Amino acid sequence: MNFWNHLHHPRAAMVVLRITLALLLLFHGWSKITGGIGGIEKMVASHGLPHWLAYAVYLGEVVAPLLLLIGVWVVPAALVVVVNMLVALVLVHSGHFLSIGSSGGWALELQAFFLVTALVVAMGYSKGK
Repeated sequence: MNFWNHLHHPRAAMVVLRITLALLLLFHGWSKITGGIGGIEKMVASHGLPHWLAYAVYLGEVVAPLLLLIGVWVVPAALVVVVNMLVALVLVHSGHFLSIGSSGGWALELQAFFLVTALVVAMGYSKGK
């Protein structure tokens, strides 16, 4: 048997990806829980939106990652993360699309990772057989 065949476990790979996304996003959510969302409220209001919409960040960075972590409502949770990241890109990072970070990478590589990973989880998740 070919060595690479031992590494082919698509369902396990999806679990690893889903859990990684959840854990990394929960750090951001914890920051919002402990530090508040005052800055986000100001950004939302500066775009002419009601300040209470800022509380949706808790859905995208706490509730959805917890659902991903425990494997419940995985596709809707991943899609909430996708929407959360699109909103973050528009509200917070719209001026950084062509920027390079201090380490030489794209300034938005973390946001891109969260967005694309959530999209892959939503597209590739199956309950298994």
